Amino acid sequence: MLLHLEQPDFEYFMRGADGASAKINDRVLRHSFILAPNRLIEDWPVGDVRAMTPADLEPLLALEPELVLLGSGATQAFPPAAAMGACLSRGIGLETMTNAAAARTFNVLASEGRRVVAGFVLGG
Repeated sequence: MLLHLEQPDFEYFMRGADGASAKINDRVLRHSFILAPNRLIEDWPVGDVRAMTPADLEPLLALEPELVLLGSGATQAFPPAAAMGACLSRGIGLETMTNAAAARTFNVLASEGRRVVAGFVLGG
């Protein structure tokens, strides 16, 4: 069997995530962040998905995604309706899941060339 190292055609690749940290390429992050295939925004000031406001989503929406993934930490939690409405009112999909699931989903969507942006909540 031949094994080939497949390099993604985008800059940032999720190697894994949990509630406390995430590994992007070869870097470990321990604070909430925003990730697009070719953009990393560190120190996103969100510590709890359940307390998010529409303003918390503005940095993600500014990247013009077709879909927003929201990694809620080690367990799945959902943002308030007003925050979800900030995406839905613009015709942008919003999916909330654990950080581990969001990391896997991000990689699949990015490899398909989709305009995906993910927000990962770490700590707390």
